[in-house]
Amino acid sequence: MARLRVLDLRGDASDPRDRLPRPRVDLAAAREGVRATLAAVARDGDAALVAATRRFDEVDLADGPLTVPDEVLDAALDGLDPMLRAALERAASQVRRFHERARPQDWEEEADGVRMGVWWRPVARAGVYVPGGKAVYPSTVVMTVVPARVAGVEEIVLCTPPTGVGPDGRRDGWPDRTILAAARLLGVDRVVRVGGAQAVAAMAFGTGSVPRCDLVVGPGNLHVALAKQELAAEGRIGTDGYAGPTEIGVVADATADPRVLAADLVAQAEHDELATAVLITDAPELVPAVEAALETEVTAARHRERVEAALAGQGTVVLVDDVDGMVRVAEALAAEHLEVQTADAAAVARRIRYAGTTFIGATTPVSLGDYAAGPNHTLPTSGTARFRGGLTTASFLVPVNVVAYDEAALRELAPSVRALATAEDLPAHWRAVEVRLDGAGPS
Repeated sequence: MARLRVLDLRGDASDPRDRLPRPRVDLAAAREGVRATLAAVARDGDAALVAATRRFDEVDLADGPLTVPDEVLDAALDGLDPMLRAALERAASQVRRFHERARPQDWEEEADGVRMGVWWRPVARAGVYVPGGKAVYPSTVVMTVVPARVAGVEEIVLCTPPTGVGPDGRRDGWPDRTILAAARLLGVDRVVRVGGAQAVAAMAFGTGSVPRCDLVVGPGNLHVALAKQELAAEGRIGTDGYAGPTEIGVVADATADPRVLAADLVAQAEHDELATAVLITDAPELVPAVEAALETEVTAARHRERVEAALAGQGTVVLVDDVDGMVRVAEALAAEHLEVQTADAAAVARRIRYAGTTFIGATTPVSLGDYAAGPNHTLPTSGTARFRGGLTTASFLVPVNVVAYDEAALRELAPSVRALATAEDLPAHWRAVEVRLDGAGPS
């Protein structure tokens, strides 16, 4: 049984963007639901958060605090498996190293009476969202909190849904304990047991339990992504871009191992039924081998139904003529995760301009980036990598342009300002310069 549909673009040099797979969703309906949730939280605050959690997560928070108490966080960290704690600490160290290197630096220069530059200033309070639906993601705590701390953010608020279970295996109304432990380990200031679009709304508007944040980051489902878009469009919050359902693009030639390719496609497909998995190749003989390997991998997958749904919906192999074709299609896909498994993979990877993160060579799977390689795993999806990068330290910093002119420099530039102000019919703009030069009032 073929798991991947075939898109044959051999001999076709036209723009392939509209033919590449994307999740099929009813954006209008989703947006309408998100807007209703945002309005409810803006109007009713904590009461709306309780109501939405009861509706969407089937957990009643009415009798307890929305903010997770210190003793629950401490107990989660104390009960964390030592090997998992060591893995989180190692991941945090790797991520911190990368993001310290990526941190933008202030600069100023002075010449001929002009001083100019950029000051990078951290936001005062950042909200981070950690999903908790089909899987739990303590790794996302690392990926969002560490760069915020490197940037110098004063306060971090973390929202995550109450999907945890107690010793009896039943939901107990708290978030997953590994997420709580990671939050405590990394020094998050406040953890709120609310998820979904309502959590994003709470961090944007502020409620009795959730302080208003300047920026909200982190991956999530379609509703979380749309909530961030809506609130950013209103100027309520800054965001990290569109980080929705996950996707992988794999560029491979005849040198690639079909088993590795199949394993990588399944690894992303197990996230979500809306995950996108695309193989781009100039080696048609690779396809039956990958299909055979997929049959083995999918059959053995723990989340087989989810994987099968994702591959049936968005699983695609794109056939092209040559390396140029692979580069062209990969750029059009602008995948969240791009793997390059070809001869001279580094050279091919450098030619592909757009991707959230590029993973070069057969020994660099996306899984490394998901957890501990160093670069962030909160990345642009749905082709938005064409114009937006992933979460970095810079995401938590605001660039403030600075400029200072002495009188001589002002006089030297004044004719240009006068000419432009006249052309735009904005004479008061010129007057603001003129008054400084002649020292007199309006003439």
